[in-house]
Amino acid sequence: MHTFPKIETPRLLLSALKAADLPQIVQHASNRQVSRYTMSLPYPYTEADALGLIHKAYHGFQDNNRYLFGIRLKAGQLIGVVGLQLEKAFKRAELNFWIGEPYWGKGLTTEAVRAAVHYGFSHLGLRKVTSTYMALNPASGKVMENCGMKREGELAEHVCKAGIFYDIVLYGLVIKDYQGLANSADAKVII
Repeated sequence: MHTFPKIETPRLLLSALKAADLPQIVQHASNRQVSRYTMSLPYPYTEADALGLIHKAYHGFQDNNRYLFGIRLKAGQLIGVVGLQLEKAFKRAELNFWIGEPYWGKGLTTEAVRAAVHYGFSHLGLRKVTSTYMALNPASGKVMENCGMKREGELAEHVCKAGIFYDIVLYGLVIKDYQGLANSADAKVII
């Protein structure tokens, strides 16, 4: 079995999630503001949820169908998660991400997402990366646009969270458009 990759950017290190990350995952993911804007984070977010995330990350990597990276500041503390869920038959992946509220508005999410997209195209042989966000969270759409993704459509009342249906917006980036971007050159993959 090969080793989980590490990706270094100017301010971040993306690496495997581990048991020692539990307190930081719970701290950031249990924030109502973080949960409110994500489709998959429950509120309240518990240690059992964090263990499930680490389990999903480990088995996804073992099965070669999911790469969940812990987003870390270079000092080492975990501040969020970015992942690629592979659809190997179509050489496509769905990108998901969240970051702790204290780190919003600093460009760190964009830096992490660019690095994950770069990894998908340069090391996983992807032809397309897609991502969605709840329409009430345009900041996630801005991150996608900053990474070169293009809006592909909106799906009305497509997801239900806490009994409320939300519209989602779909973004995508294909390999030929990615190759024309210079925004991921600062991501270095360390295997």
